[in-house]
Amino acid sequence: MAWLIILAAALITSFISGIFGMAGGLIFMGVLAVLLPVSAAMVVHGSVQAVSNGWRALLWYRWINWRILGLYLIGSAAAAAVLFAFTIQLPKPWLFIVLGLVPALLWLPLRDLALDARKTSHAVFSGVGVTGLNIVAGVSGPLLDVFYVTTDMDRRTVVATKAATQVIAHGFKIAYYIAPAVAGGALSQPLWIAAAVPLAMLGTTLGAQVLKRMTDIQFRNATKWIVTVIGFFYVIRGIFLLTTG
Repeated sequence: MAWLIILAAALITSFISGIFGMAGGLIFMGVLAVLLPVSAAMVVHGSVQAVSNGWRALLWYRWINWRILGLYLIGSAAAAAVLFAFTIQLPKPWLFIVLGLVPALLWLPLRDLALDARKTSHAVFSGVGVTGLNIVAGVSGPLLDVFYVTTDMDRRTVVATKAATQVIAHGFKIAYYIAPAVAGGALSQPLWIAAAVPLAMLGTTLGAQVLKRMTDIQFRNATKWIVTVIGFFYVIRGIFLLTTG
């Protein structure tokens, strides 16, 4: 039953990600954190989201900003190199709290920060921060978004480039957690994970059709509010787990 729920969540959240680029991943991580141990949740989330983002990047590959992607990779590799020297795994209550607080990044005074993924140093720094947060918390879409939200890039360029960068971040996350996940036995049924792959691709494809019909303003406003509401419920759940044990 748990894996059937996970498969349904893979389809639905990939559809949401196909539209907004990140909200689906936040929802999917929450579902997995309820049903699986943390290390297994990280690996399953990384695997499905890597496929979802990779397929989305292929659907919109003509819109990818390859310069940003290359600079991001430099920062991402640096962050992964540092974190691989340590063992970090948040307890479930704190995982939910951190997941819930991540969307708060979208409410920062971004105009004053003037973060812009098109700038060389900002693109590299986004790789460091996004990959680091993805490994620790499992998701990093809202942090990645702060480097794009103040730009005037076309929504398709934003979605395509972010998708390509997230494939890199999820790849490092899988590598970080795969050993403890296998050792814990939570990945003893790999066929279930494999079954989620075509569902993620289908959801992403359907979401892309909705994205084509949205305006840039609708895209940005809807994304901000959706992930904020999700984050609020995650913080509440994390506090509940802390207080009840």
